[in-house]
Amino acid sequence: MTRTHSVQTELERAVGEILIDEPTLSSRVAELGAEVSADYQGRDLLLIGVLKGAVFFMADLMRHLTVPCEVDFMAISSYGDQTDSSGVVRILKDLDINMEGRHVLVVEDIIDSGLTLSYLMRSLKARKPASLEICALLTKPGRREIDVPVKFVGFEIPNRFVIGYGLDFAERYRNLPYVAVLHPDLIPPH
Repeated sequence: MTRTHSVQTELERAVGEILIDEPTLSSRVAELGAEVSADYQGRDLLLIGVLKGAVFFMADLMRHLTVPCEVDFMAISSYGDQTDSSGVVRILKDLDINMEGRHVLVVEDIIDSGLTLSYLMRSLKARKPASLEICALLTKPGRREIDVPVKFVGFEIPNRFVIGYGLDFAERYRNLPYVAVLHPDLIPPH
């Protein structure tokens, strides 16, 4: 049975507007893969994905790398209310791989205030990597409270609540194949 374009899925109803479409995402991730590959040529690369949001981006980015790499994941939780990070981070899942002396690239889905990532980077730096850099699919400069140097950036976006391509609202909508603005009807009141 084929579905007509006039019928929206539950997923599509959550979309206020598409901010970054699939072809644009795919093209930029390929470019980032080339940039990372050129930068880490001949080095021992360890990619650290920050769960859960970075999974889609990291998987696609890895497919565009031309250098060998290992991967590991961390899951972190920041205290505070639901929409704003306090910058105090609790590690829910730590690394399995020792990163001492390794060239580490932290792969993030989005950088908002920078508070959580700043804390995470301080924690990782204490583990004595040979180098420590960040690759973020999205960054919201308008929300930045603390400057975190990001070596590789996919897109700078306005201060809007986005979903899709790994980004969620209440753990939903990560599986949209593009980055979209959450429909205004679904945004909780402040």
